[in-house]
Amino acid sequence: MSSTLILIAITALVSWSAWQQPRLLERLLFWSPAVTRGREVERFVTYGLVHGDFQHLLFNMITLYFFGRLIEQFINQQIGDLGFVFFYVSALIVSIFPSWMKHRDDPTYRSLGASGAVTAVLFAFILLQPWSMIIVFVLPVPAILYAVFYVGYSLYMQRMGQDNINHSAHLWGAVYGVTFIVAMQPRVLSHFLSQLGLG
Repeated sequence: MSSTLILIAITALVSWSAWQQPRLLERLLFWSPAVTRGREVERFVTYGLVHGDFQHLLFNMITLYFFGRLIEQFINQQIGDLGFVFFYVSALIVSIFPSWMKHRDDPTYRSLGASGAVTAVLFAFILLQPWSMIIVFVLPVPAILYAVFYVGYSLYMQRMGQDNINHSAHLWGAVYGVTFIVAMQPRVLSHFLSQLGLG
């Protein structure tokens, strides 16, 4: 079984268990004081195993399923069989870190869900195949155009701050996904630019 499928299975199981046990949910989600004062650094990873509701979980896991397998194959060919797991876990840490720095002493700040890491996977895929079609609300959209819209929307919503979605994690996940792939295999960047007619 691929690492992508194992990650999906673990995340689904832990999320479902946390819905049944609110204390477990509170123990795993990202809560700044627990990290800053309680030294519960494991929350930099465990928050990605729990989700707010079934729709939140389903969206993230479907996205991970469709794009994770290709990225898993690509990364593992470059750095070994556990390369994708390292990429995914490190994306969870990197994508939430700026939020922690901003809210490290805010007892009201909480975050949960794998969106940051999943966004890293998605943008890694877009870097490799920018003209692939991504289905958005039943409409096929070129991956590169989706990326531009996604970043613009996330920046706008982060500035507005009117919902409970951690748009910062999405943005930093996207940046990390691209940075990781280019650092691992620099030739990907020239491939990407040539695909856009810029190289």
